[in-house]
Amino acid sequence: MKQLIETIVKPLVDYPGDVRVAMDEHDNRIIYKLSVNPDDMGKVIGKQGRVAKAIRTIVYSAAGSHHGKKVSIDIID
Repeated sequence: MKQLIETIVKPLVDYPGDVRVAMDEHDNRIIYKLSVNPDDMGKVIGKQGRVAKAIRTIVYSAAGSHHGKKVSIDIID
């Protein structure tokens, strides 16, 4: 899943080397923490959060069938 998130996000940003994805797993939940360069934050979130929502939709669709756990993505700087 980390690879999928990186594959989606890296082409969107000016600093692809700064893209980091960390995974935090709990009993019934997996949280992916996406970190990007502060200058790229607007590109990843998009107008009214549309890009972030699209990224989440793709990841939720792919992860839902694999893990059987609730998946969420946090975008941090």
